[in-house]
Amino acid sequence: MTKRRKSLGLDEPMRHPDHRRPMTRREFIAQGFLSGAAVVTAPTLFGLLAHTGRANALSADMADMKTTPCGITAGAGKIPFICFDLAGGANIAGSNVLAGGAGGPLDFLTTAGYSKLGLPGDVIPSLGDEFINREFGLTFHSDSAFLRGMQEKTQPGTRGGVNGAVIPARSDNDTGNNPHNPMYAINRAGANGQLLTLIGSRSSMSGGNSMAPADMIDNSVRPTKVDRPSDVTGLVDTGELANQLNPEDAVKVLESTYRLSDASLNSPALDTALSAQQDSDIKEGIRCGYIKSADLVEQFSDPATLDPTQDSNVLSIFSIDEINGDSEFRKTASVMKMVIDGHAGAGTITMGGFDYHTGERATGEARDLRAGRCIGACLEYARLTNKPLMIYIFSDGSVASNGMLDESQGGRGKGVWTGDNSSTAASFFLVYNPTGSPAAPGPNFTGMDGGVQIGHFRSDASVETASSPAANNVNLLVQTVALNYMALHGEAGDFTTAFPGHGLGNQDMRNALRAFEPIVNGTISGS
Repeated sequence: MTKRRKSLGLDEPMRHPDHRRPMTRREFIAQGFLSGAAVVTAPTLFGLLAHTGRANALSADMADMKTTPCGITAGAGKIPFICFDLAGGANIAGSNVLAGGAGGPLDFLTTAGYSKLGLPGDVIPSLGDEFINREFGLTFHSDSAFLRGMQEKTQPGTRGGVNGAVIPARSDNDTGNNPHNPMYAINRAGANGQLLTLIGSRSSMSGGNSMAPADMIDNSVRPTKVDRPSDVTGLVDTGELANQLNPEDAVKVLESTYRLSDASLNSPALDTALSAQQDSDIKEGIRCGYIKSADLVEQFSDPATLDPTQDSNVLSIFSIDEINGDSEFRKTASVMKMVIDGHAGAGTITMGGFDYHTGERATGEARDLRAGRCIGACLEYARLTNKPLMIYIFSDGSVASNGMLDESQGGRGKGVWTGDNSSTAASFFLVYNPTGSPAAPGPNFTGMDGGVQIGHFRSDASVETASSPAANNVNLLVQTVALNYMALHGEAGDFTTAFPGHGLGNQDMRNALRAFEPIVNGTISGS
C-alpha cells in the first residue's frame, strides 16, 4: 500500500530527492526556502526630491511644461504593466487556464492529455460547461485554483472588464536562465514611471527570478527592488529644504530657483563647441530637472500618499492582517500601488515555491490559490482607481502528473504533480479595461473556440513547437508580449521600429499574434 504524502504548508520549503540541494538564490526561491527581503534606494535630483498631497501648487507656466516638453506624467501615460514570475515551474495549462488544439481552448485534448495536466477523466472540460469558466474572458477550468483566488479578490464588475490570452510555450525547468522577463521590452514600448522606471520584488537585473532577454537590457533603467510598504514610503528623500519649510513654501523656493536658473540659461550658448541642438537639449534637461523637483514636492511630501497600508482602496482588497501576515500579499500590495498609480512604469512580482511536484496535489493547489488572490487583487485595484492594466503570468518550465490522484481535501481529487515537464508549459496574460472587456480582433482569430489562444497544444498536452514563434523560443515569447502591449495602445505598427531585430515575421504574421484591439489611443489620456 502506497503511503500518502503529506501536503506542505503554504510557506514550507520543498525538498526534492531528485534535485540537488539548492545552491543558488534562484534555487532557494524556486523551492520556497526564500521569499526575498527588500531594501529600496532611489536617486534624488539635486537632493531636493520630495512629496506632498496638495494640488495646483505649481505656477501655471511651470505646470504647462510638465507634460510638454518635460514629459512628466504618471506611467508616461501608458497602460500599467505587472508580471508575475512564479519561480520553480508552476502548472498553468489545463488545471488552471484551458489551452487546446489549433481551434482554441475548447478544441479539446485527449483524456490522457488532460490527465498529464492534472485533470482526472471525470472533470475534463470536454464533459460539459460545468467544467469551464469564462468570467474573466479567458477560459479557465471551473475548479482552477488561480480562478478561485481571483474570484475571492474581485467584484463581478471587475471581471466583466477583463479578457485574456493563453500562449502555449515551452521553457526550461527550474532555471532562472530562461529570458522570460519582459520588463525592459515594456519600457522600450514606452512605459515609464513618475518616480521610477521599473520595479521588481527581487534585487536582480530583471527584478524577478527569470532573466530578461540580453539584447533588451538597459542598465540605465534597471529595476529598483520593492516588496514591502516601507520600501515604497522610503523612495524619496525630502531633503533639508522640505524639512525646514512647509510644502507650499518649498515649492515656491524651487520655482524661484528655476526662474533664476532659467534666466541664466537664456544667455548665449553654454559651450561654443556645442551644436545649437545640443545646447538646446542640455538647457531643456536642466529646466525639466527643476520642474520635476518642484512637482514631486508639490505631490508627495507626505509619504503616506505612497503607503499601501494607508490607501483605502488597497485596504478594501487586502486587510491589514493579510498585509502584515503574508509576505506575498505585502509584496503585491506594494508593487500594484506603485505601478497602477503610475509611480513606476512596470513591475515584477516574484512568488517562490512553485516547483511543487511533491507527489501530492494539495501543496500546488494552495500556492496557486494564493497566486490567484494576488492576481485578482491587482485587477480589483485597477478597477477602483479606474485604470487599465495588463498582467502577464509566467513560470520557468512546468509540471506534469502520472494520473495518480490526491483524494485529500486540499488535493480536491486531482492528479498529483510527479515531475517537471517543460512540454506542458504555457504563459498567459489578462487585460483590464475600465470601459469594457477588450475585444479580440476577429479576422485574426476566426474560428477560435473559447477565447484567444496564441499557438496550441498537441492532443497529448505537449506544446506544438511550430504553432507560434513563441512556442519554442522564450526570447520570442517576450517579443510576443511586447507586441500585444503595444497593440493595446494602437501602436502595433511601431513594433518594428522599437524592436528592429525581432523574430515575429512580417506584418501578417504579427497580426496573427495580436490578441486584442486597442483599448487606448497611444496613451491613457488619449483614449
